[in-house]
Amino acid sequence: MKFNRILFLLVFPLYFFSCKPAQQLPQYLEGVTDSTGKGAVKVPDWKIQKNDLLTIQIVSLSLQPEKSDVPYNQPSGSATGGGVQAGYLVDNDGNIIHHRLGLIHAEGLTKNELAAEIKKRLTTPVELLSDPTVIIRLTNFKVTVLGQVGREGPIAAPGERLTILEAVGLAGGISEYGKKNNLKIIREVNGQRETGLIDLTSKDIFDSPYYHLMQNDVLIVEASNRKIKDEEQAKTMQKISFAFSLVTIAATLTNIFIRN
Repeated sequence: MKFNRILFLLVFPLYFFSCKPAQQLPQYLEGVTDSTGKGAVKVPDWKIQKNDLLTIQIVSLSLQPEKSDVPYNQPSGSATGGGVQAGYLVDNDGNIIHHRLGLIHAEGLTKNELAAEIKKRLTTPVELLSDPTVIIRLTNFKVTVLGQVGREGPIAAPGERLTILEAVGLAGGISEYGKKNNLKIIREVNGQRETGLIDLTSKDIFDSPYYHLMQNDVLIVEASNRKIKDEEQAKTMQKISFAFSLVTIAATLTNIFIRN
């Protein structure tokens, strides 16, 4: 009889801790409803940063051999861990070195601003090319996702545009223990580091300046209070289970000795 009482006293706490109420988890874009009014999609221009790898294509309409655009499109090699990649690497001073035009400051400029600067050098004070067109592409656009997601690590974007929802999807989604309503974005702007917050459950997410990610952004998904509570509960359950095992062994041995 005493042994049964001991078992009851040990099993009851296990039952109490295991029967926790289910919590309603926040969902993506809560409160968003279908509507006929459609907001304009605004994609901000990203600005060139240090260590960006740029491809620069120059096209001229001139048919004169002495003003051909071919010499201005010779690839420039940039050493990387995997070998040599064609492109112009923005150095630690924020400059690129064009193989024909020389040193050009690029950091902090948009693609269009850098293209305008290159076009200016091609046409003034001497017209090197006739009516040139400059096309610039970023070849190493990436962001890093950390925290409570399916797969942590860097994400290479296939183009030059990546939204926070796309980044979360590429990272395997936010786990059941991740906060959807308080994501942190660490971003470098003009040599200064800033931290922003964004709520993926809000219908106003599209108005956030962090909805469209910039190259080299770091996205952090923190653990919710639920995970902390679950971990504490798991530790408590382990302690109770261990104590239950000890008492069971002691009670069994005591019962054996009493019978003998």
